Amino acid sequence: MSKTDKHKDDPRGTILRMLEGKSAMKQDVYQRIIAVYADLKTALAEVAEDLDTAIQLKDKRVSVKYTDKGETAGELKVAGDVIIFHMHTNVFRLDQGHSLWRTSYLQEDELRGYFGVINMYNFLSDSFKYNRERDLGYLVARLFINKDGRFFVQGKRQLGFLYNDLATNNIDKERLKQVVLSVILYTLDFDLLTPPYDQVNQVTVSEMNELNANVQLSTGKRLGFRFQADSDEVR
Repeated sequence: MSKTDKHKDDPRGTILRMLEGKSAMKQDVYQRIIAVYADLKTALAEVAEDLDTAIQLKDKRVSVKYTDKGETAGELKVAGDVIIFHMHTNVFRLDQGHSLWRTSYLQEDELRGYFGVINMYNFLSDSFKYNRERDLGYLVARLFINKDGRFFVQGKRQLGFLYNDLATNNIDKERLKQVVLSVILYTLDFDLLTPPYDQVNQVTVSEMNELNANVQLSTGKRLGFRFQADSDEVR
């Protein structure tokens, strides 16, 4: 009898098995991501305090500050950059085309392929200071945590290969600190570039009238993240 036939013959039993298996697993993942995000907040505060104390001895114009933004968000201001850490409240199944599905770790238990996700976005601090609502932010990295407390990071360059061994990467506060430091390094390594001349050579009267009050011309770094399309992403 096929799986489809079994579902037709015993839908109640199938539902109960799914509730006991997949739905319960998603609750496990959610509880795990809640705990990890609490540790991440502590890690962010400690990293910020350490870096700020050290840099203030050398240059008081430069600062590093962490601000708790609630249950699902935190903000790390590093000099002229802001990194937003946002915990998604849903659980996601890894894209079926991802190379991790070919590993024995996921083949042994496909429920290990469901994850809680923490997104990390980079903005310019002046975008918030001057309320430039049209300024751009960029996804720097995504941290994935499964029911076993194993994690990997999806990102560009060093962020894509430093933390990609899901089967052996156990999450804890020290590993979170390492991820945070890697994200800061990557963010600081990208500078603000002047936009192409032809992109800004025309401005409307309305934009110019608003410019002095609110600096309306869009500004953003040239990170340009498109995880599926970028050729130098490490999966």
